[in-house]
Amino acid sequence: MKMIMRYFPFGDDSVTLGQIRQVPGMSGVATSLSRLAAGEVWPLEDLLRLKREVVSAGLELEVIESVNIHEDIKKGLDSRDLYIDRYIQTLRNLHEIGIQCLCYNFMPVLDWARSDLSHSLEDGSQVMAYRHEQVLALNPDTMALSMNSKARGYSLPGWEP
Repeated sequence: MKMIMRYFPFGDDSVTLGQIRQVPGMSGVATSLSRLAAGEVWPLEDLLRLKREVVSAGLELEVIESVNIHEDIKKGLDSRDLYIDRYIQTLRNLHEIGIQCLCYNFMPVLDWARSDLSHSLEDGSQVMAYRHEQVLALNPDTMALSMNSKARGYSLPGWEP
């Protein structure tokens, strides 16, 4: 088993690759090009740049999480074939840089959701939390407002306005 940590590249993470590298046993990262909209091809040049950044920090680019699936594919619209072709090209580009593990969300409308972005545990650590009863009280519009208002200035990939 390999120990990896989630990393948001290009200035979107408060934790640096150097800090991740200091964690005992840590060998790599799971990351993405989260600034790209669902349905865009992930350019090979951007992926190579990302891989160089990770490798130069002494880590491996192990997992991509995630290449979001365009809503037109999920809805089965006529335009889905265009987005399927783009997704396939992105998969080819990921293969070109050696990626063997890809996670993806097939969730409708939302990429990911949490009810609390900064929940304190007994040991003092901070984690995200999900409380179903709180999420049920939200609709997609109020959920987006809730997520972004709790972000405290941090970028939340998948929740861009």
